[in-house]
Amino acid sequence: MIERDHSELSLMKQCEILGISRSGLYRPVRGESDLNLELMEMMDKHYLEHPYKGAPRMHVWLTRDKGYKVSLNRIERLYYEVMGLRAILPGPHTSKRHKDHPVFPYLLHGLNVNRPNQVWATDISYIPMWNGYMYLTAIIDLFSRYVLSWSLSNTMYSEWCADIVSQAVEKYGNAEIINTDQGGQYTSDVFVERVKSHKMKLSMDGKGRATDNAFIERLWWSVKYEKLYIFKPENGLEAYLLCDEYFTYYNYERRHSSIEDHRPADLFYKKNPERDARSLPHYNTQKNPFGEDFSSIESGKLEEIY
Repeated sequence: MIERDHSELSLMKQCEILGISRSGLYRPVRGESDLNLELMEMMDKHYLEHPYKGAPRMHVWLTRDKGYKVSLNRIERLYYEVMGLRAILPGPHTSKRHKDHPVFPYLLHGLNVNRPNQVWATDISYIPMWNGYMYLTAIIDLFSRYVLSWSLSNTMYSEWCADIVSQAVEKYGNAEIINTDQGGQYTSDVFVERVKSHKMKLSMDGKGRATDNAFIERLWWSVKYEKLYIFKPENGLEAYLLCDEYFTYYNYERRHSSIEDHRPADLFYKKNPERDARSLPHYNTQKNPFGEDFSSIESGKLEEIY
């Protein structure tokens, strides 16, 4: 749908009309070998059950227990750089913060979270597919567990993370605080300035704190074990459709034991009367830039899909 050589419309104007980010058009992404994809899927599942394991312990598990003959360097690259994982226990690689970026204080210690739009949390997770992999990012309201915005991409970059913050603010108003980890996407000038422009305070997890971002880590567990591992997507289209279906279910139908068996939408809208439910049941604000033809969408084809 995007025409790079359009005679009348620039790339910027086409993206503005379609409601997508220009950063998703810039460069293709190098794919991974079949072996690396297999290793990443195994690590992803193992990490959800054992998030205290860093790359060295993953390497021990893969080589000693699973019989793979692979180097620690390979596992470290996949674990830290490609998948963006980090152990929840302190260690030299618990955060891939850029050394020149500022780190903001953790603001949630002792905070009574008792209303919607008080605190949001955001993170990135790796999504395996039959034909590659993608990354999923989301913003969750901590009080209600309501998923405010989400997006799929085949690379992790700062503008992508910043854009879903703006999408959530546009639809639901701004939060008082947004909590992230210390990853380079969140300490970047692009993300920090975007958060500040929306008059929100930025809170960052301490290195290796096991509970700081527990709510969104639980979201990753739920979407993978309840949907994406059962119906493993073939490509970007299927990944998008599965996520769209699941997050609608998660927000409006799934009852959560951690919030006394309420549904997230019930709490978010009941406690937030100035925000009516006119958008129910479909809440995802991102537009589909490819019309109905998704047959060519696979990881590595475009940087940003949704």
